[in-house]
Amino acid sequence: MPQPTIPSLADALAYSLDAWQRSILFLDVMRERGQQYKEHSAQTAPHVLNYDAELVVDGRTLDKPVNYALARIIPPEGVVVDRLKRPFVVVDPRAGHGPGIGGFKADSEIGVAMKAGHPCYFIGFLPEPVPGQTIEDIARAEAIFLETVIARNPDADGKPCVIGNCQAGWAVMILASLRPELFGPIIIAGTPLSYWAGVKGQYPMRYSGGLLGGGWLTALTSDLGAGIFDGAWLVQNFENQNPANTLWTKRYNLYSKIDTEAERYLGFERWWGGHVTLNAEEMQFIVDELFVGNKLAAGEIRTSDGTAIDLRNIHSPIVVFCSRGDNITPPQQALDWILDLYDSVDEIRAHGQTIVYAVHEKVGHLGIFVSAGVARKEHDEFASNIDLIDVLPPGLYEAVLEPASEVVDGRTLVDGEWVMRCEARTLDDIRALGGNDIEDEHRFAAAAKLSEINLALYRTFLQPAVRAMVTPTFAEAMRRMHPLRLQYEFFGPANAFMTWIRAAAEHARENRKPAAAENPFLALQENMSRQVVDGLEAWRQAVERLSEETFRTVYGSAALQAALGIDSKSNRPRKPAKSHLHDEVVNQRIASLKAEIAEGGLREAMARALLFVGKARGGADERGFEAIRRLRRAHPSANQLTLPQFKALLRKQYFILLIDEEAALAAIPKLLPEDPNERRPALDVLRDVLEASGAITGPAAERMQRIERLFGFGSEPVPFVARKTPQERKTS
Repeated sequence: MPQPTIPSLADALAYSLDAWQRSILFLDVMRERGQQYKEHSAQTAPHVLNYDAELVVDGRTLDKPVNYALARIIPPEGVVVDRLKRPFVVVDPRAGHGPGIGGFKADSEIGVAMKAGHPCYFIGFLPEPVPGQTIEDIARAEAIFLETVIARNPDADGKPCVIGNCQAGWAVMILASLRPELFGPIIIAGTPLSYWAGVKGQYPMRYSGGLLGGGWLTALTSDLGAGIFDGAWLVQNFENQNPANTLWTKRYNLYSKIDTEAERYLGFERWWGGHVTLNAEEMQFIVDELFVGNKLAAGEIRTSDGTAIDLRNIHSPIVVFCSRGDNITPPQQALDWILDLYDSVDEIRAHGQTIVYAVHEKVGHLGIFVSAGVARKEHDEFASNIDLIDVLPPGLYEAVLEPASEVVDGRTLVDGEWVMRCEARTLDDIRALGGNDIEDEHRFAAAAKLSEINLALYRTFLQPAVRAMVTPTFAEAMRRMHPLRLQYEFFGPANAFMTWIRAAAEHARENRKPAAAENPFLALQENMSRQVVDGLEAWRQAVERLSEETFRTVYGSAALQAALGIDSKSNRPRKPAKSHLHDEVVNQRIASLKAEIAEGGLREAMARALLFVGKARGGADERGFEAIRRLRRAHPSANQLTLPQFKALLRKQYFILLIDEEAALAAIPKLLPEDPNERRPALDVLRDVLEASGAITGPAAERMQRIERLFGFGSEPVPFVARKTPQERKTS
């Protein structure tokens, strides 16, 4: 066992000088942070975008003005975008921080989309809301923004792909349910949609609303702000989730790596400290309808004209990106809306929805948008394969990423570091991630009901007095005194104590003498830091356990649930209403498709065959889609179908196979040309596409053999049946 090193006087002196210099340099970074905060706050439209942009539509000029704007991202030098590719629109979250997180780094969502050749647009916002604007007004404005993007890209091969981060994700989903025709694929990253969901012993943030008595506290905070809700309180909630990082690790990491960490720290703090505000009406909607009420997935939110917001109305593919390491939006909150809406994958298909999800193992909430490693992987693959996602048949899929270096088959069809395949999943795969039982649902329903009562009591008895006391001057003073703002101001230029720091820091840099890595006092410093982190982590875990048990005990009380009108004996989870009209439309569509089973030609036959064989593989691979892309580029005649037409063709043939697979297959010979010399190249193309992602084996091989026979080849050829002309079909 190695003997511990005994510190020498030289070690102590070297460490003391190093620690003193690091302390001065640390204070200088704090000074720069305060100066940066002041300059950022003084800007009219502050943001942290790493790209130049030009204003396209200012939301303040609309009939119902809002503080949002649409900007076109100007491609940096060396980046070429293809006007024929669908545009990407990144919508930034307004959850306390300012805009720009989606374009914060070169490897951000905007960066990877432009690298894939797509024109990019950005929807951001100003720090102050327009008086009277509501969440619905913002949704209407964003619809106008998307209409503008579509009009500016008339030759694009598909509607815009819209990315909604965190809060922006649920806003995008609301708009997509109201205006589905405006959307191409939708990517929602770190977005909560099922707000009560979670796992016992984890993710305690979902209990906060119930423990605080519901939405009345939001109303009080807004009234103390003279009708304005300070977004710094939302940022404070995020920080409270990880006290070890907030109170120690973040700054200790800067202090211990002061020679290399300052630039990264200041870059992030520029966004983290860019606090914005919301109207009271906006914040109350978010709390009452979403986080406490959990009404979105239940279909219980209505617009001002009475239109129900039903996420089942969305026609575009929905890509959900979440992480097990996200304590703000855990996988259950990001995915359980699927369980809230549907009883089976067949129901997903009946509504024509395609849902693709990806679960990262460990990245945190902010890492989903900020981390370069994540952007190079998940976001890069989503951007480069967005057309593949768009043409997937309706259903539920998981995006699985495999290192390209491990791929053998079809390696030349892979452009990037990863290969994405979308594997078919069932609702049981979502349930396997964990979630609430019916007793948990009753507890949260009780918390939501109590929130309504408390809010009504506050509005009746306290709100008039609070509003009478608060003046705009008082509200502004309260915002300036917020603890998060004070920490920036304390080290800012207004503090006379900081005037000597700059000169001292310059002297420290000129005479910098870091302690040697083997200095035993550095090891002692690291050990003390770990103990501080462990202590704060133990405190966090104790508080979280207490919070969870308090919530479960209080709201699990049978007496309280009975008093609040909660039927604790019910075993049925809350679900959105089913529509007999939708069922009738589906039945009519089924009847129409049955009548069209024998309709079409070679394209329809190839699409039907491709789907039939591919179904045995349980998903789709980007290599097969790339093979189709190259085929279209190599043969102009194959390029006659636009991407939307190709998508419509695949969906129609997929539904025909679902309705009556045997009849659909039996009809293939009727769709083929009479000349075998025309059928053989088509069969070869079909095999090339299917083999792009690997050899056809097992059940897929058996299906392929059946397709060969239907095409008139193979060991047992099927007699060719001449197709009837349209007039003959009409006569018969």
